[in-house]
Amino acid sequence: MQSSKQPLAFRKMSFVVFILTSVLSVTSLPANTEKGRRKVVHVLEDDTGAVIVQTAPGKVVTHRGGSITLPCRFHHEPENTDPARIRIKWTKVTDAFQFEDVFVALGKQQRVFGSYRGRVFLEQAGPGDASVIIQNVTLEDYGRYECEVTNDMEDDTGFVNLDLEGVVFPYYPREGRYKLNYHQAEDSCKQQDAILASHSQLHKAWLEGLDWCNAGWLEDGSVQYPISHPRDQCGRKDTPAGVRNYGYRHKEDERYDAFCFTSKLNGKVYFLKRFKKVNYAEAVKACIRDGSVVAKVGQLYAAWKFQLLDRCEAGWLEDGSIRYPIVNPRSRCGGSQPGVRHLGFPDKKFRLYGVYCFRKNKDETAGGTDTTKSFTDSLTKRKSSNSISMNVTRVI
Repeated sequence: MQSSKQPLAFRKMSFVVFILTSVLSVTSLPANTEKGRRKVVHVLEDDTGAVIVQTAPGKVVTHRGGSITLPCRFHHEPENTDPARIRIKWTKVTDAFQFEDVFVALGKQQRVFGSYRGRVFLEQAGPGDASVIIQNVTLEDYGRYECEVTNDMEDDTGFVNLDLEGVVFPYYPREGRYKLNYHQAEDSCKQQDAILASHSQLHKAWLEGLDWCNAGWLEDGSVQYPISHPRDQCGRKDTPAGVRNYGYRHKEDERYDAFCFTSKLNGKVYFLKRFKKVNYAEAVKACIRDGSVVAKVGQLYAAWKFQLLDRCEAGWLEDGSIRYPIVNPRSRCGGSQPGVRHLGFPDKKFRLYGVYCFRKNKDETAGGTDTTKSFTDSLTKRKSSNSISMNVTRVI
């Protein structure tokens, strides 16, 4: 919480900013427990009485492509304050304390910044509502947001975390293990329809069974790896299970693998049924003839997680790797745990396999665009990558 930077004697009004937890897709708590979640986090006293700043910290949850409200309400004194003098600002705050402007409003004047343009709007549910709606949520929208309300010399802030339903997966390129610096890891995840995972996302994946013996970059520049079954080759057998942390590493000079995060798809991944197996170039052509493209690694993981795609047939993916998704483990399908099996990066020209394709859901895409345009028009006017070894990844 941030209170006024001015001496108490010069304060003209006081704000109370609330971050609410029960909106849209967020599961509402019973009234008695919801009340208990609110905590007094800051108390100031001046000549006019007590100023109590309260917040109900929590998170809102959605998925890629969805819409979500970032809730924020404020109360100001005196009640007859001119609304045109109230400034509402939303900022995204990263773990490295970098700030990205999202939205600002002063009275009826509003501005949306960067990639949020055309997707972020005030909820406008009544007096004291500073909540914003984010439409067509992207992977990059994940994170912590600050709501700041200001009037003259008074200001106060609240925070809300935007979480995404998704899946964490380890990734390394054709060149092999420990070949990526931070920036290459970041690019590799993006190329596979994903982003670098956060520590909280990796920790959640570990709690749900992810066990991986190779260290990888996370979005904050740290290098970590999750161990559910301690063993000598993974940091000694007598050490406890957990997420092992190498700390923050040199982003240009040091090389590791990557932990990527992806969410739901606006489309479908499927195994292309053919009478014969194909090499990589033939796989690309086959998907195109079927009105789709070769699936990326992140798309296969998302399909395994959300489509419950289960196929005991190895197939090409866009990066030249061979993988297949198993939801219901069975004999002759690569082990006793569910996960996406990885057979490495074989010779693209001479090795023959099936192929996994991805086809966008055109109807949903068009519908989402129309909805966004309609909402925009109603609220604002706008200007115009060698080894072939079996690796089983058990994930969320």
